[in-house]
Amino acid sequence: MSEVLAQLKSAILAYNVQRAAEVARNAVDEGLDLLDTTNAAIEAIKQVGDSYGRGEAWLPDLIGSANAMTAAMSVLEKEFAARGEKRKDLGSIVIGTVHGDIHNIGKDMVATLAVAYGFKVIDLGIDVKNEVFIEALREHKPDLLAMSALLTTTAPEQAKVIKTLEENGLRENVKVVVGGGAITADFAKEIGADGYEPTAPRAVKLFKELITKGERDR
Repeated sequence: MSEVLAQLKSAILAYNVQRAAEVARNAVDEGLDLLDTTNAAIEAIKQVGDSYGRGEAWLPDLIGSANAMTAAMSVLEKEFAARGEKRKDLGSIVIGTVHGDIHNIGKDMVATLAVAYGFKVIDLGIDVKNEVFIEALREHKPDLLAMSALLTTTAPEQAKVIKTLEENGLRENVKVVVGGGAITADFAKEIGADGYEPTAPRAVKLFKELITKGERDR
């Protein structure tokens, strides 16, 4: 691995947002392969995610590394566009926090890690109304829909979205994953979701499993 790529990994592992963006720019200026540079950043974020999954890192570590990763990827994605190149996506995901809920940390973590792992992510933000989810699915035709709800009062919104998908003939075309502080595996099963995970790293692994299963089923 080149010195610049090693520096990029170190910046992400150190949660240094400014340094990660700076090193990513250096990689671009030196003409390094964009995919190699992206993969170096992914290796770093995976390392933190795996540590978090083992209980060896904490949420602030995950957030810090994700912020640094986002800064680096912002530079790299712009260069991909400028060169007319494109990363091969693992699949596409529409994600959002449901109507009535303005919490975004968990949703943002999932979105950031999903992008890092190679998914195309359409982030609808927070307080997303039922009809906005439906419009996004019709427009983007994603492989996955991911919904977050932190509050017990907003958790039923996830069920409403799934019901609306069914009523509009869209349910069979998309896998639905739910999460958030108010959600349990039993609740996810009850509302007809395809999956549930309590943490961002595990959610991204579930995305990959569902995409792979969908490809086998076709």
